[in-house]
Amino acid sequence: MPIYSVGILRQFTAMHFLVGGDWGRENQWHSHHYRVEATFEGDSLDRHGYLIDIAAIVPQLDALVERYRDKTLNELPEMAGRNPGLETFATILADRLADSLADGLADNLTALTIKLWESEDAFATCRRSMLTPLER
Repeated sequence: MPIYSVGILRQFTAMHFLVGGDWGRENQWHSHHYRVEATFEGDSLDRHGYLIDIAAIVPQLDALVERYRDKTLNELPEMAGRNPGLETFATILADRLADSLADGLADNLTALTIKLWESEDAFATCRRSMLTPLER
């Protein structure tokens, strides 16, 4: 059985500082040029031969990126009491993007993966299983 994947890439800059440990310069306010890769997976295509309509998902991803663009992550409610490191941020992005997918748009999806880069050589991923229409 084939497994399909479709991905979209976006870039943005945001600031943060790490808390709860001694991470040297990372404990100071600083910025990262983030690159977020959203990958959608599924084992069936829709009646048009698409896993997901990229044109329909772009507005959700763009809105998500705009939520964080040029912001200090530590100041956002979803980061309250959390260390805004890569894993936490990737999880928040995955959960918010999955929640924004409209019924009908995501019916073929079995998983969503967010791969979040904070530099040319450092990234974290969060893979989230998607509910089928019957499970919603």
